[in-house]
Amino acid sequence: QAQLVESGGGLVQSGGSLRLSCKAFRAILSTFTGNTMGWYRQVPGQERELVATINSRGITNYADSVKDRFTISRDNNKRTIYLQMNSLKPDDTAVYYCAFPGLNIWGQGTQVTVSS
Repeated sequence: QAQLVESGGGLVQSGGSLRLSCKAFRAILSTFTGNTMGWYRQVPGQERELVATINSRGITNYADSVKDRFTISRDNNKRTIYLQMNSLKPDDTAVYYCAFPGLNIWGQGTQVTVSS
């Protein structure tokens, strides 16, 4: 089964930027390219919420709260997806997870903290 590993989280000031990466290990190319992948986030005590998804044709979908600030992309050759996060706000503070939502495969998460 594929394994997803996120990286790139950290502490940033409000208005700053971060880029998250998620690499799919042990994933054959057809699994990676043929499935929708996504970024989700969760704050302690709250439900996990969708941030952005990208399907096999490269069509993207964003939560209203991150539109025009975040960009999801994928590099099939590297079996990696990215989340470029600009104009970060304290409300973006959360653990960010990448996933193959349709396959119920999730990474371990990476913490993003935005200070005011």
